[in-house]
Amino acid sequence: MSDLSVDTDTLPPYVVPHSQEPITILYEDSDLMVVIKPHLLLSVPGRHPINRDSLVSRLQRRCPEIKAVHRLDLDTSGIMVVPKHAASLSELARQFQRREVEKEYTAIVWGELRDDTGTVELPIANDWPNRPKQKICADTGKSAITHFEVLARHANSSLVKLRPVTGRSHQLRIHLASLGHPILGCDMYAHEEALHGASRLLLHATRLKFRLPTNLTWFSGFAPIPFSLSQDVLHPQGS
Repeated sequence: MSDLSVDTDTLPPYVVPHSQEPITILYEDSDLMVVIKPHLLLSVPGRHPINRDSLVSRLQRRCPEIKAVHRLDLDTSGIMVVPKHAASLSELARQFQRREVEKEYTAIVWGELRDDTGTVELPIANDWPNRPKQKICADTGKSAITHFEVLARHANSSLVKLRPVTGRSHQLRIHLASLGHPILGCDMYAHEEALHGASRLLLHATRLKFRLPTNLTWFSGFAPIPFSLSQDVLHPQGS
């Protein structure tokens, strides 16, 4: 009889869904590519071979030297810049480290925000017992700043523009949840009603502005929003 037992130590803790959506190329030159990452596609390969499919691994088939200079969460779609070689990677990394890169996101959140604009400034730390979650922590957290602007309100939800000054892990999700307005479809920081208010995380990286490595002229890219306030928010029957 053959041994059909499975060594559980070799199994991945989580098998990432494999997005079938293609990567959209918005701009390309000899130094970099500006692309739209689909929802449910990793930015970089996971540790287990089953989870190797990612934005970077797909683009490396076209340009083997491509590497990541920043990331978007698996659940987040939107614009990314991907350097093609070491010199471009170094220059773009410098711009990110010095917070010279301007980032803008669009999200739909639970509830109608009272203020049209505002800033959340709450420090974020690793929540080690609940990894990969993060948490607000005044003692050990790192500075985190997010500006927001309400674009529209509809049916107990709000469409918001987000401009993070810092780039902490899960920053936008945590900061909006701290306001009592979690992002719809968020499986980490949203309450049940907000989690089931959408079929996906309604967070999208919309704009990215940085200097091109070769001549340091400004480049601004835009990724169209793939969801809408009226069509992608789910409401229970009778609501």
